[in-house]
Amino acid sequence: MSQQHAEVAIIGAGIVGLAHALAAAKRGSKVVVFDRHPIAIGASIRNFGMVWPIGQPTGHLLKRAIRSRQIWLEVSEKAGFSADPCGSLHLAYQPDELAVLQELVETRQHDLYQIALLSPAQVLEKSPAAIPHGLLGGLWSATEVIVDPRQAIGMIPDFLARCYGVEFRFSQAVTAVNYPHFTAGGERWSCDRMYICSGTDFETLYPAVFQHSGITKVKLQMLRTIPQPDGWRLGPALCAGLTLTHYQSFAHCPTLPALKSRIQTDTPDFVDWGIHVMVSQNAIGELTIGDSHEYGLHLDPFDRADVNQIILDYFQTFAAPPSLQIAQTWHGIYAKLPGKTELVVQPEPGVTIVNAPGGAGMTLSFGLAEEVLDGLISR
Repeated sequence: MSQQHAEVAIIGAGIVGLAHALAAAKRGSKVVVFDRHPIAIGASIRNFGMVWPIGQPTGHLLKRAIRSRQIWLEVSEKAGFSADPCGSLHLAYQPDELAVLQELVETRQHDLYQIALLSPAQVLEKSPAAIPHGLLGGLWSATEVIVDPRQAIGMIPDFLARCYGVEFRFSQAVTAVNYPHFTAGGERWSCDRMYICSGTDFETLYPAVFQHSGITKVKLQMLRTIPQPDGWRLGPALCAGLTLTHYQSFAHCPTLPALKSRIQTDTPDFVDWGIHVMVSQNAIGELTIGDSHEYGLHLDPFDRADVNQIILDYFQTFAAPPSLQIAQTWHGIYAKLPGKTELVVQPEPGVTIVNAPGGAGMTLSFGLAEEVLDGLISR
């Protein structure tokens, strides 16, 4: 069997793999990316397309998110896909929600966040979708960017090939690794370095490493509307009180436990299904609405209509777009390492596994890849 060679071999063409391909190519390496499918079909195309620094706690994760945001804007311009730096609004309709927003602003003004607490009138100036009745205020953040993940993940490979000479081997599964050798699509290869960015397909390569890591999977349900009529635009991405319980950026707020307690008592279904509701809009006007969270290695392959209805019912308590005609529903599954922000490990010299950025893959992957390539993350 003849043997081919790659300086850097990357397994997986989702956002983590693409980010590592870009980082390696920018550092002068000849990169070959392998993916078992003809196109990426995993969690990287089944999300809001939110680059969401406001969700990251202060410190290195926030810096990583801001760096990723910068790279997203640079790549979108060169690759030709839409990236809308529209920012975000967290809306408050209950006093305990407003209290958490006030605490975040009071404690985080000195950090990289670009945030302000808005009055109801100021919120309505920014958002044509926000429901005015009962609105107490909102948190404006300027750092969020929205892409259409299906468009972006589909176009980045062409950009990497054109601008950096990255070679893509789609429909070629890597079935065995014995560094520096590996088998891909039945062909024998060698490489100088390998990065395994396989997402939820962690049963194929180095399964014992993943098993001992404690990694798990998360299923989320989402919906997408038809394009909004007459060119209507959402403006900033929107979310409300449930989202304050989900992201670590709010975890330090003293009033957060009271908010969580009220949600658990009044609406336990939200907690049972891990629901917090957000909405983004892509360039052609479609709204993506979600989501729920189910955890485990054996997730139900069937979606639940009642969970989608809970999501839509809550959405309509804070947003009113012209059309809520649903065109598509789906679920995504991503890898998560409980208690950790990512999994970076070397199962043998020359091979690095990078996985489990959780639900923040779009937000963190570009910055994470630079840190991995520069040796800034301990393995």
